[in-house]
Amino acid sequence: MDTTKKKKRVKVPHTYVILVTITIIIAILSYIIPASTYDTIEVGERTVVDPSTYHYVEQSPVSIMQLLTSVPRGLQEAAEISFFIFILGGSFAIITKTGALEIGVGALAKKLEGYPSLIVPVFIILFSVLGGTVGLSEECIIFIPIGVLLARSLGYDAMVGTAIIFLGAAVGFNSGFMNPFTVGVAQSIAELPLFSAMWYRLIIWAVFNVATIYMVLRYAKKVRKDPSSSYCLELEKQEAGEIQKLENVGEITKVHIIVIILFLIAIGLVVYGVINWGFYINEIVGIFLGLGIICGFVAKMGPSKMAVTFIEGAKEMAMGALVVGVARSILVVLNDGQILYTIVHAVSQLIQLVPKSISAVFMFLFQLVLNFFIPSGSGQAAATMPIMTPLSDIVGISRQTAVLAFHLGDGISNSIIPTGGSLLASLSVAKIDYEKWVKFVWPIILVWVIMACIFTGIAASIHLA
Repeated sequence: MDTTKKKKRVKVPHTYVILVTITIIIAILSYIIPASTYDTIEVGERTVVDPSTYHYVEQSPVSIMQLLTSVPRGLQEAAEISFFIFILGGSFAIITKTGALEIGVGALAKKLEGYPSLIVPVFIILFSVLGGTVGLSEECIIFIPIGVLLARSLGYDAMVGTAIIFLGAAVGFNSGFMNPFTVGVAQSIAELPLFSAMWYRLIIWAVFNVATIYMVLRYAKKVRKDPSSSYCLELEKQEAGEIQKLENVGEITKVHIIVIILFLIAIGLVVYGVINWGFYINEIVGIFLGLGIICGFVAKMGPSKMAVTFIEGAKEMAMGALVVGVARSILVVLNDGQILYTIVHAVSQLIQLVPKSISAVFMFLFQLVLNFFIPSGSGQAAATMPIMTPLSDIVGISRQTAVLAFHLGDGISNSIIPTGGSLLASLSVAKIDYEKWVKFVWPIILVWVIMACIFTGIAASIHLA
């Protein structure tokens, strides 16, 4: 056998290259696709689209200068998330420097040593509950380092550690049985009782959990049996020192106990604040910035050492923080060219041409694709539900089914698209390449899409109310 011949492999372009290419293509399309818009109306505290006011406007092709400035403008629009990533990275670096999390995770790993497979179902179900109730999405970034440390200590890899947190939250967010940011907004626009038809979404939640646990656990067992089968093998080799530290976990000191207690208090404060006080990114990052500073003083690090550690942690987050803004440039160019609603309107017209039994699935697939361009769940609801609600009335589909198609489409693609921000931020924290993640997650996404089509089709058939 001739080993000198190497198979030619198609190299996936860098994430920045992919995003910039898409932005350029959309800029070119702005010269071809007619510009259009909808008038907006105020519904309570929300500004929503009036579906009866669709009209064409003067063509607005994207200029060279608009294209060149789309990235800095995208960074400005995504500044909240970008700075969230930077500050979170710096704060976690200080907390990690105390050694409390490593020793705490190491102690937990020893407890689970005889039952390593338990962490996959336990963590996925736990975070799916948070995703389905408080809409945990961007917030799950703070848990990624813990998941990665725990997974590695049990013989898995960073992919498993990220999956049990991120995909767990995604399962809950997708099913959205009590998600205020997607189902809550969509049902209010569709004039449905808040969280109605929860029984159906709970069934979806349970089925998605079973499928996700099975697929993640299958990969995890394969990696534990043969570490070379890891999709992030190079990363695991680089981080071998971190794994070794957990294997030789030291004794928990009083300082470690205090840091762990403070960490748990901060997590509890975040969850309570999200549910009761409307906490979002700024409040969450503020809590963890304060936590990092307090933990630094508890560990007697000193202000200067804390500052240096903070900067080092923020540096490691640069890729993820900046790519959020680069991805947002796609939406910036769509709005500059005023072609976003042209695309939305055209697809909504196509939905009316297919049989009723297929219309609901078509609506789901439309929302699945649209989420690439409008990654905000509440933003997508405000943009499309005023259109989908009357459309569902016209084609004879219940409004509840239209809401279902929306939140499944919005949620599922969040785990693979690069424009949402939370995925890239989570991967940045875990130090996993986006391309490697896609290789791991696409079979799971495919299963989710198939199940979503089935559930949406059933909802249309039973006229879910």
